[in-house]
Formats: sequence, C-alpha cells, structure tokens
Amino acid sequence: MASSSTTGAHVIAQTLKELGVSVVFGIVGVPVSDIAEQAINLGIRFIGFRNEQAASYAATAYGYLTGRPGVCLVVGGPGVLHALAGVGNAAQNNFPLLLLGGSIETYLVTKGAFQELDSVSLLTPHTKLSIRPPTSTSLPSIIANAYRCSLYGRPGTSFVDLPADIIMDPLSSLEDVDETPIISDPPSGGADEARLLKIAQLIKSAKAPLVIIGKGAAYARAETHIRDLVDQSNIPFLPSPMAKGVIPDSHPLNASSARSAALKTADVVLILGARLNWIFHYGEAPKWNPDAKFIQVDISPEELGRNAADADLAIIGDVNIVVLQLSRQLADWRYDPSVSNFTTKLTAAKNKNEAVAAKLAADFTIPLSYARAFDVIKTALHSLSPPGEGGICYIAEGANTMDISRSIFPLEHPRLRLDAGSYATMGIGLPYAIAAYEAYNGPRARAFSGPAGRKKIVAIEGDSAFGFTGMEIETMARFKMDILIFVINNGGIYFGDSNSAKDWSERQERTARGEPGFRSWALGYEVRYDKMVEAVGGIGFFVRTPEELEKATVAGFNAQVPVIVNVIIQSGKVEKASFGWQVTPKKKPNSARL
Repeated sequence: MASSSTTGAHVIAQTLKELGVSVVFGIVGVPVSDIAEQAINLGIRFIGFRNEQAASYAATAYGYLTGRPGVCLVVGGPGVLHALAGVGNAAQNNFPLLLLGGSIETYLVTKGAFQELDSVSLLTPHTKLSIRPPTSTSLPSIIANAYRCSLYGRPGTSFVDLPADIIMDPLSSLEDVDETPIISDPPSGGADEARLLKIAQLIKSAKAPLVIIGKGAAYARAETHIRDLVDQSNIPFLPSPMAKGVIPDSHPLNASSARSAALKTADVVLILGARLNWIFHYGEAPKWNPDAKFIQVDISPEELGRNAADADLAIIGDVNIVVLQLSRQLADWRYDPSVSNFTTKLTAAKNKNEAVAAKLAADFTIPLSYARAFDVIKTALHSLSPPGEGGICYIAEGANTMDISRSIFPLEHPRLRLDAGSYATMGIGLPYAIAAYEAYNGPRARAFSGPAGRKKIVAIEGDSAFGFTGMEIETMARFKMDILIFVINNGGIYFGDSNSAKDWSERQERTARGEPGFRSWALGYEVRYDKMVEAVGGIGFFVRTPEELEKATVAGFNAQVPVIVNVIIQSGKVEKASFGWQVTPKKKPNSARL
C-alpha cells in the first residue's frame, strides 16, 4: 500500500509502541524531533531534559526500576557524545538502556556535514550492540533486536544510529516494512544438582557464613526467595547500598551496622547478584578474611571467578531460580551460632557502631553536622511515612552525603534507594529522581512488586553533586513532579574551604589577584540553591537549625511542586580527600583467578 506521508520517524515511534515502551527520555533537535512528536501522538510520554547526559542517566535508572530497557533519544554528534555518560553508567551498573541517536544523511558521510560523527564506531566498544539500519523498512527488526540485546543476559546498552534520510524520507510502501518482533521476558536458568549439592555442603560446614546481596538481586525481583532463604537458614546478610530493602533493614540478621566485622570474620560467603568489585573490596584482605570462600550466583559468566572468587564454587543462573534451589538443598539445615563466636562479634560491633551513630546524631552544634541533619530529616520523614509503608524512594548523591546517609535511612522494601552505584557517577541525582518519579508515579507507571501506592521521591544531594545536573529542576517543574530535594551545603567537594563569610571573601580576593586563595575543592559559600527552584515555580527553604530543617522537611513532603531544602552544615575538617570504601590491598590478586 503506497503512502507518501509515512516516514521513518513514524515507523520508529510505532516500533517503540509495539515493544511496550511508554516513556522516552531525551532532548530533541535535527533530525530526531519528528520521532519524539510521532511518539507523543501514539501515546508515548516524552520527557525532555536540559542536557543529554541527564537524560541518559534517567533512562538507565528507569531501566533498572522497571526491568525493561529505558529509552533515550538524542541528536547526533554532540548529543551522542553527551549521552555517552549514560552508556558508561549503564555498562558498569548492568542497567538496560536503548539509546537512539540521530545522524547525518547517509549520502553526506565523510563530507564534513553538520554534527557529523561515526557514532557506531565510537559506541561499539562500550555497548552490547551498536548498529545503523540499512533502510527504513528494516527499522522495526533492527530496533527490536537492539531492545532485546540490551535486556537479555547481562543488561547493558544497545545503540541504534538513525540517519536523517531514514528518519524523514517518506516510505514508498508500507508493505515492505518489517513487522516488529515480539520480545518476551529473558529466559531463566538454574544450577545443576551436583554443583548445588557441593555448595550446600560447603555452606553447612561454615562456622561464619554470610550472604551478600547486590542490586542485581533487587533488579531480578528476587526478594521473596532471598527472604525465605535467610529466614530458613539463619545466615546473617549484608546488602550493597542499592540492595537495601531486598530483606528489610530491620531484620535481626542484618549485618550492615557491623560491616567491617562481618567481612573480616566470614569464612563462607554466598554472593547474590553482587560483584567483588571495589564496593566489596575485591574479596581481598585486609578488609576480608583472607581464608574466606566465595560462592557467586550471577547471570554473567564473565563475572564468575573474578578477583578473590573461585569459579569452581560459582553458579551461573537467574538468582530467583538458584536461591530457590539452594533453599531446597538447605531445607534440613539451620545455622547454629554456637559453632563459633561470629554472631557474638557481629552483635558487639553493631552495638558499638550504633552507639557512635547515636552520639553523632545528638550533636547540637550549629552549623549542623551531617549526622545531625540526616537524623532530623529521617525523624520528620518517618513521622509522615513510616518505612514499613514503603512510601518513600530515596536518591543519594555526593561522596560524604551519599556514604553517610546510606546507614541512616532504613528501607523495608527493595528498589527504593538509588545512588551513584558501581561507577560512582556524579550527576545522577536529579535525573534518577525524575526516573523514579516516572516509574512510580507517572501517568505511564506500571505495577511493581512491593508496596503499592504513590511514592514520595526524596533526593539527598551534596552541593557539589547538585551542581552537575541542577538545571533539571526546571524539567521537574515543567512536568509537575513534586520531588523533595535536600542540598547538603558545606560549600565544597568533600569538605568546604571556609567557615565564615569573611574568610571566604578574603580567599576570593586572593584568588582574583592570582594568589593562593581557594583550594581545589572550594565552592561558593552558602550558595542559595533554594532560590533556583523558586525561579521555576517550586518552593525553596534555607535552613540552619534543626527546628527550621524539621519544618521545611514536613512542608516539602506535603508540597505539590518541586522543593529544595538548602541545608547549611559544617564546612568540615580539611584532610586528604578519600572515599571510605576504597582500600589498597596489601597483597596482589592471585593471577590464577583473574
């Protein structure tokens, strides 16, 4: 059937619709604008950002939260370059992402055309699939295959390069256009019985067993089987930051408050959807017991046997299926704490660390400390939405802000905490908040496992981290997203550079004269970030005291527009910049296990 009005843009939008895509993140421009317009006409929601980097971050988080590839649409050249940030973020975190990028007309390649870039060559090393459709008629099959590739196996990015002529030229006939293939959920696999029996025997022989839970388990929605396994086996567990809530933080076997003691003492470690990367110190001493044996359960074969792990003890498979299989193997066994002093050590460490945390939270000095500010925020939020209700999704970003807040805000349900993740990416905070809003509250939100109902999105941002994507508050306001943002403002990266306005002004004058003034980590003194959100129709609060912070938290939670609570805290003691979880091993890795 001839059609002079149907273009590749319509075919692309229709393909996305048939794949079940309901939200697209991005920024339009030549030549991709018509794709977005066609998508809107088909009922797909398009979230237009202020920077492609932010749009790509949002799409990665949306993919993690929904379990289906997040879609990001950008222009060619600089647009693709900016979106490369999200590609790296998706690759390192194993988030499913489908990136669609415009490009120049095919007949202009190598002629120095507007924003010309060989995007396929650029992105091939960083993606699972990077491809350019040869014709408009092949668009449905090419895009669907890219969508499938990003989702199946180890999730990651697929990239489709879309030349302007393929987007805009009318199709002579619709009969030649490929049908959109049906993309089913990825197939799941389990472990062979002999391997399971061997591993079950190892677990039963442990004197200090430990379960490590990663965000891969949260992504797999494995919380029911993992909770059953821990309850049945009586093994202590330790979640990664984004795996909090897979098992409730309030569970008595949670070893988060005794993390260091758990790592140094555990002798058999079952790893569920996590990696022995920097977050878990590569499985190596001095953080870990040097004699610990690691049992990896992972969907990615490349991960098995990595660093201190042993491939002979690893299982490749879907964590849901493997955990259920293990539960059956361990059905007649329950860990007896009396076989060692492991749980005694954990209890002692918990009590000690929680006492220290309580003391820090009781610091009444002004400006506020991190611990005091977070305790006030937590108390106010819990009075409005208790953790058991699962009514708050937290996003945390910034070195100290993210690290300290991790242990202060408890979760009882999974996928309600997002942070910088495995790539330690700064700039994800506001884009992740937008993605979480769309996933949980947006008009295209789907049903998720866990507590039902609307969720308040709360972003806790360091002042440096906020600066990376701060203009996305306009995106929030434009789409009426009532997101609550706390900017933890100490006037610097890691720590501030001044403890008074006079000191800061003097440093500014010296810097302007070319003399040593501001240090490299310095930011503006008491910058009024709260005024920024007021400029786009939101509400801002500038707070210094616990009383002001409590009132602002309550008001911000109940507001129907974006809110920034600008929290002035202590500048901090200047010391060598570092991140507490990083450590240089005292021994080199065993090369036989690489």
